[in-house]
Amino acid sequence: MSPSLRSILGAEALAAFEAAGPVARGLPAAAYTSEAFFQLENERVFARSWVFAGFAHELARPGDVVPITVAGRPVLLVRDGESAVRAFHNVCRHRCLKLVEKPGNVGPAIQCPYHSWTYRLDGALHIAPYFGGDSPRAMPEGFDRAAHGLVPVRVAVWHDWVFVNLSGDAPAIEEFVAPLQKHLAGFDLSRMKHVITVDLGEIAANWKLLMENFIEPYHVPFVHAATTEQPLADHYTVNEPGCLGCAVDVSAEARRDDTLSADSRYLTLFPNFVLGLYLPDQVGVHLDVPLAPGRTGQRRAIYSLGPEPVSAEEAEALARLWRDVHEEDQAICEGLQRGRASAVADDGGVLSPHWEDAVRSFQERVLSRLR
Repeated sequence: MSPSLRSILGAEALAAFEAAGPVARGLPAAAYTSEAFFQLENERVFARSWVFAGFAHELARPGDVVPITVAGRPVLLVRDGESAVRAFHNVCRHRCLKLVEKPGNVGPAIQCPYHSWTYRLDGALHIAPYFGGDSPRAMPEGFDRAAHGLVPVRVAVWHDWVFVNLSGDAPAIEEFVAPLQKHLAGFDLSRMKHVITVDLGEIAANWKLLMENFIEPYHVPFVHAATTEQPLADHYTVNEPGCLGCAVDVSAEARRDDTLSADSRYLTLFPNFVLGLYLPDQVGVHLDVPLAPGRTGQRRAIYSLGPEPVSAEEAEALARLWRDVHEEDQAICEGLQRGRASAVADDGGVLSPHWEDAVRSFQERVLSRLR
């Protein structure tokens, strides 16, 4: 039986979070540090939701594979022979060895390195050599080869973004993305071209801190003073069922060429899809992978909506800008994580009702799913 939220967070801390008042409290510290809370999130959030898991452009050819982790479980993304993206539990059906450890191309089949059980790209078991005796094709009597292919995982691709749903019972992907899609009216994402991906490595912070930091604009003029020119007064929050974030319409006098000073939309889908739209022609998407209560992997893919190709020099300049911005955010999020070791953080701090209302909605959504 899973532990209760009350036992993990503490009765007083949970009551403080739930108490009504003019200023709401944030999630108690244990929501960011507790292994039990993290395991509950894997079980009730990441295993039961559409989880952003990868980029379709990294599966360009039949046989391309990308191993990923979803809800703490090994999953394999595959481009099959019909050019469809598939997902499977990344486990051999013989002795349950993890099949693929690194991205690459496996050719026409996926082969287990232990006993050479081999699967077609559609997951069907092709060869189980010597399984039934001393002949390469010998099979035990009554063994059903068709029942021992790779176990599929529900998968969907929206533009360049691959989502998986371990439980298989999340709503249709069209329903899931609709709340964010309406904010993209007027932008033809089918014209989107991948420019460059920035690998930001492992961040010593809980995944929720990265999400919360993205959807509140309150920190922008203080944390990003050197890399952005987006005055706080020009911002507003996006706090809607299914889509949380913020946005900014930059006044003409604030625009500069040497920093990020564009009209922007910062939008998320729960739990971990993060999209930034920078008008008129740039999109950035973060892949946040929860690894442990205090560790998250992060990459950022940058896309262009412009008609002209982006040169290598321009791509590198974009990568430098976004690495600088992310490093500022990462330092803050890692500080937030360290601060949760203090007893002062047990009551969650306080949230601005004006600038952090979407953060509050995000935190309420986490607890709602865990219940």
